[in-house]
Amino acid sequence: MKKEIRQPPLLDEFHNLSTEEVAQLVRQAGPKVCVFPTNGTRRWFLLEHDAKQCRDPKFFVDRIAKKHLELYAMFFDHGLDTLLTPIFGPDILQRDDGDITVRAMLLLTQSPFFDFYTQYQVRVRFYGDYRKILGETPYAYLLDRFDEVTQQTLSHSSYRLLYGVCAHDATETVAGIGVRFYQEHGRLPTRREIVEAYYGEYVEPVDLFIGFDRPAAFDMPLVATGNEDLYFTVSPSPYMNAHTLRAILYDHLYTRRVDESSYELLPEDWTRMNTFYQANLDRVIGVGINQGGIWYPVPQVKLPVGFMDE
Repeated sequence: MKKEIRQPPLLDEFHNLSTEEVAQLVRQAGPKVCVFPTNGTRRWFLLEHDAKQCRDPKFFVDRIAKKHLELYAMFFDHGLDTLLTPIFGPDILQRDDGDITVRAMLLLTQSPFFDFYTQYQVRVRFYGDYRKILGETPYAYLLDRFDEVTQQTLSHSSYRLLYGVCAHDATETVAGIGVRFYQEHGRLPTRREIVEAYYGEYVEPVDLFIGFDRPAAFDMPLVATGNEDLYFTVSPSPYMNAHTLRAILYDHLYTRRVDESSYELLPEDWTRMNTFYQANLDRVIGVGINQGGIWYPVPQVKLPVGFMDE
């Protein structure tokens, strides 16, 4: 018998729940589509490993792969069933370490990734303009490997993992989908049919996006509606842990779920609102400073004295 959990729990209670209990609450709120581009991996790697390890390309790829799998498992264990992860853009092939990038892309279709897909029953898809871009390079063989792992995981039904490869601009790809659909069916495709053709299956609108560094949401064509909750970690994505994820999930499930259609507030609520806004008239969320070529966020909000008091 599943344990009944008071809903909504307090934040401290939520942090102290077991992983399965948190997953239960997330699933009770309905299927969730999360976009999680794992950014800042090189910074994380250089900070966490010694100079010798940093000069070893194979160690770099293997360590990054292990961290990706740990993160995917953590998201799925906490009740998120669909994960979109933009991982490679066309610019990355122009870097000096392009071969390392290709090695990493190939690893997505091999063990230990394939073992993970099997263990967690993850259905894998690839989306983006990767066929056109990779097809014109010596790395075109990756297309067959992507297709193979897609077919091999097609029957998996517990979770979905969609890798964004060159998903920076869907304009021409979507135009092609529309033209081909009209030629075959004699009518324009519906939104659902366009989404299915682009992602390989229907993907519901995004619920939450978790980025890193300068606030910018990207690489989620057709499924971004403006209603998704946006979060940006201060530290690189590989530092994400269960405590941070739970803070985000709690905010998504409970804190942001407010009815803004009515302003029937008590006088003390209006006073609190005015005090907060007046204290932050010159503050902007998203402002940062540049130190050594790296962007760092500065403290964004000032809480007035007693603001959190009941």
